[in-house]
Amino acid sequence: MSESTVKKERISVLGSTGSIGVSTLSVIRQHEQRFEIYGLSAHTNAALLLEQCKQYRPRVVVVTDTKTFEEISEASLLSDLDIELLYGQDGLRELVSSEETDTIVAGITGAAGLESTYYAIIEGKKILVANKEPLVMAGGLLTKASSESGALILPIDSEHNAILQCLGTSFFELGKHPTVEKIFLTASGGPFLERPIDTFHTITPAEALCHPTWTMGRKISVDSATMMNKGLEVIEAKFLFSMSPEQIGVIVHPKSLVHSLVQFIDGSTIAQLANPDMSVPISFALAYPERIKINVPQLDPLSMGSLEFYKPDFGKFPCLSYAYDALDYGGDAMIRLNASNEIGVQAFLDGVIGFTDIAKVVACSLEQSSTVSPSSVEEILCQDAAARAYAREYIARTS
Repeated sequence: MSESTVKKERISVLGSTGSIGVSTLSVIRQHEQRFEIYGLSAHTNAALLLEQCKQYRPRVVVVTDTKTFEEISEASLLSDLDIELLYGQDGLRELVSSEETDTIVAGITGAAGLESTYYAIIEGKKILVANKEPLVMAGGLLTKASSESGALILPIDSEHNAILQCLGTSFFELGKHPTVEKIFLTASGGPFLERPIDTFHTITPAEALCHPTWTMGRKISVDSATMMNKGLEVIEAKFLFSMSPEQIGVIVHPKSLVHSLVQFIDGSTIAQLANPDMSVPISFALAYPERIKINVPQLDPLSMGSLEFYKPDFGKFPCLSYAYDALDYGGDAMIRLNASNEIGVQAFLDGVIGFTDIAKVVACSLEQSSTVSPSSVEEILCQDAAARAYAREYIARTS
């Protein structure tokens, strides 16, 4: 069946002005006969959001920042294009719950993306998950909701998307892949892989934001520098693929060409390779279980050279080990891990604490973990708020 005869899939992109949102819209633009934009959401980038409205003509736009909402609401462009403007978390919930949208791209950074992801899942939508934090904070709750509603959760993180490609489309038919021995998430190592640990206390925000292979937002760039990003991915993988922590390994691969590997019980290992371009996993998830052509350069095997892999240095990057610790603790530990890291990263970017202090904030917060697991989004958000308050108080007391 040709693209011209296929009913268009109606997409809503949450976080459309971020790097994932921009890449998603680029893929959609290449296949306008297959996909159309129903909704967009943004936080503060009014100028880019208005440009996206002109180009993609969504039916609904959600803005979550008060000042930006006022700015957008005053733009005559929206009325000219017949766009419905909504505000805040209530607006996001209305958007993801609409019968008019088929697929939700969850690209809102941090814990702010939890509620909209949860409501999209209980509505049984196809959800393309780019933000790790909802699954880190509420993995059990979200996967349970998805099994009840029939929602399809597809990762567009390059590593988890690679694992899904290695497992094949039968993974969702089985619910769990019984032939998998272990999965390996690859990590570039970030900008400080070769930097001596005794100089880490001098690292500046500008240095931490210079990732060697990927172009990302500020928060995720710092997470990559501390390797917390990989720690969050370990937790995410546990819930996405029903794996135990012992089945999830991390290996450092600076070239970022091998995005993950899956080992099977028969001794086989399958890897997914591609140039570091987020359009690749996004296109796979958008068209799943099919593949579509996109304008990205093919990987040339003859130009790859050697593919090198290393063990991660947990002493140099303790945030990675804290993620495994949080999985062992259970209870609210993963919520505390995520919340304290977000507070610590922002404090580092604001110049309040040093680079190595981020891990200290996380470690002290984990020590306050409770064995009580939350049973609702409301409880999770309460625990998240408490963890953030503790992290802020710790920073104020020690900095």
